[in-house]
Amino acid sequence: MSHLDVDVIDFLLLTVYPVAGLFLVEVASRAAGLAAWTKLAAQGAVSAGFAVAYVTLITAHWMTSIVLAALAAALFFQARRSWLDPAKSQQY
Repeated sequence: MSHLDVDVIDFLLLTVYPVAGLFLVEVASRAAGLAAWTKLAAQGAVSAGFAVAYVTLITAHWMTSIVLAALAAALFFQARRSWLDPAKSQQY
């Protein structure tokens, strides 16, 4: 992957960072006892933040940012759905 100026270890770390962010939001929301829509909205914000960071700060990671943006849109949709009707959302 030398043609991207990103080492293999760096590529793996760039993949792990968003997963760790989503996991930390999950753990914090469970510890605080937040509503499902709040957790989903926070996870959407984390995913959108990583998508913006990857498309603006890191060379040749536009595909990863597209996937993260799609995940953020899905999380925001689920947060809205959970906010409007909590029975339609899975509770943890």
